[in-house]
Amino acid sequence: MVPIDPEQEGTIPAGWARYVAGVVAAVRPAEGGRGVVTTSLPLGAGLSSSAALEVALALALGFDGGPLELALICQQAEWLAFGVPTGIMDQLASAAGKAGHALLIDCRTREVTPVPLPADVDVVVADSGERRSVAMSAYAERRAQCEAAAALVGALRDASINAIEGIVDPVLRRRARHVVTENARVLAFVECIRRGDLRGAGEIMIAGHASLRDDFEVSTPALDLLVEKLCATRGVYGARLTGAGFGGCVVALADPTSTTPGRRLRASAGATLESI
Repeated sequence: MVPIDPEQEGTIPAGWARYVAGVVAAVRPAEGGRGVVTTSLPLGAGLSSSAALEVALALALGFDGGPLELALICQQAEWLAFGVPTGIMDQLASAAGKAGHALLIDCRTREVTPVPLPADVDVVVADSGERRSVAMSAYAERRAQCEAAAALVGALRDASINAIEGIVDPVLRRRARHVVTENARVLAFVECIRRGDLRGAGEIMIAGHASLRDDFEVSTPALDLLVEKLCATRGVYGARLTGAGFGGCVVALADPTSTTPGRRLRASAGATLESI
């Protein structure tokens, strides 16, 4: 993972333009050009606007490959731009998203399984108003903590709760516990969605937010309050923060007739489920 050449640093503007520079460096197009970027996503809200930009730009520059290859080169572009060890979920969601479906992503095999969303549910996104940036957050620190925990008990994907509870360092124990329990929640959520058990799916989302708040410590008071308000709204099955945390948005499952505040994404690619 190597950031953009330091000799070019002074020529690259701060902010989102670095993503453009990263994609150009990764794709290496034969020709350049000028373009205009527009978006319907709020920036810095944890809705993967940077990944969407990377994917769109790579395609505009002539990238010719499948969704996984596209996601991998865009992940490389983000590493080049900011040097942050991000995963592949955001880019793969943009590259392989399917309308009316969630995506179950196995990050070990990189297998992507579309999961149809029931017709009687909306995915609602509510913005907390807190802006965040993965590059400026503790994302890299959380990843390093998980790697340190894995060095003690083996791959967290395969670790048991008993093994996790044996970790002496309380911080590493909490980080690892979140990963192990979240993986279980992802699979349980998929089964609930397939059965049409929306209440069960909502309860899993609420438990996931609590784990993100208490064990992974990436929530904020504003996100916690928004989740609480959403869960108290009639017709909402459950809610949790989305994205890397530290601000941004909350995602909820809701009855289409509810009066939930937020943007409804039923017709879009839907949510993405990641198995770490």
